[in-house]
Amino acid sequence: MAQNLGQLGLDFFSQTGYKPQLGMESAESVSHGELLMCSCGSEEFTARDIIDAAFFRGDVDLPWEQFLYRLAAAERAEELDLELNEDAFDAAAEQFRYDHDLITAEETEQWLGVRGLSLENFSEYFTRQQWGAAELEDVKPQEIKFEAAPADLRDTFTIDLILSNQLDWLTNALAWRLAALSAEKEIAPDLVAAQKKIFLERTGMDEKESASWLEKLGRNAEWLDRQCALEAAYQKRCGDVLVPNAAQRELSSLRLPLTKFEIEVMELESRDAAHEALFCVREDGMSMEEVASEGRYPFRRLEFILEDIAPEVQQKFLSVSAGQVLEPMEKSDGFDLCRVVRKIEPQADDPAILSRIEQRLLNRHFAELTIKHVDLRLMPLAASE
Repeated sequence: MAQNLGQLGLDFFSQTGYKPQLGMESAESVSHGELLMCSCGSEEFTARDIIDAAFFRGDVDLPWEQFLYRLAAAERAEELDLELNEDAFDAAAEQFRYDHDLITAEETEQWLGVRGLSLENFSEYFTRQQWGAAELEDVKPQEIKFEAAPADLRDTFTIDLILSNQLDWLTNALAWRLAALSAEKEIAPDLVAAQKKIFLERTGMDEKESASWLEKLGRNAEWLDRQCALEAAYQKRCGDVLVPNAAQRELSSLRLPLTKFEIEVMELESRDAAHEALFCVREDGMSMEEVASEGRYPFRRLEFILEDIAPEVQQKFLSVSAGQVLEPMEKSDGFDLCRVVRKIEPQADDPAILSRIEQRLLNRHFAELTIKHVDLRLMPLAASE
């Protein structure tokens, strides 16, 4: 199986009639940890800097565990000589291109090339994803900490973070902190000390153990102090933004998109069946559940926030009142018939609504700070010899 992984990537590209450029098949000379992700003033930050900072914050402890599991699952599949589902592989690759707005295979190659990735990297990533979701028996991940992992394992993890878009999210997280510290100029020593205490308590380390951790990571005490200062500046800015009544003021402009809908949904196989069910509900006074039970149609109740659904569908739900049934909505494998049970206006004391509002406030604030203080970039540094 392993020897065919690179070919899967080539097969995916060949389906479009596009031939990858010579050398695209292998980019092993590029250390993906050296990808330049952002800069702040005269400082430049690579993928390795981003990931190490994320480990300080605890943001990638779970992704690292999940990566080790997927790696072990792929190795287990190879031991069992299992066949990869090529249709599922192609579907995942196509979804990747759609999510990244990569219309042509050439655009996909360019996207990969800018990040120092090869078709083999691309193929192996989706293979790990597929086997990781396959629920194989006797999968035994390595019990190894990131800081103790060999360079090749860290590099593969970096590739996974790039292709899953998690590295972009982590870059943004560090950019917010860099922008906060730049805007603050200086941060009170007691706030920095508090963040170091939080770090030690979260990791269960004392000063001596943290020194050993830093050595394995290839960092020093000054680096740790800088991470604590970045986090202190970020938390201070968060506190400055999320002042009392800020959420209530923001809510006034968000009542419509944050409206919660409770609906009933019936799934039908054809337009005729959908219109017949609609007639039964509107004209005969039957409930959605009764119609679904008689016709043996799938039926469920759902809740959603208006902003979470597609804009073209939002207007359909806004056009009806509670208790009314929408016109049948077509989907890939049939039609949905929906009835609005309730519309619930958002309240600032609702934890779910409050979380969304606060995130909007923080997004706006840090987006403005980041534009002023940080340059977001992504390009491979010169490949090693």
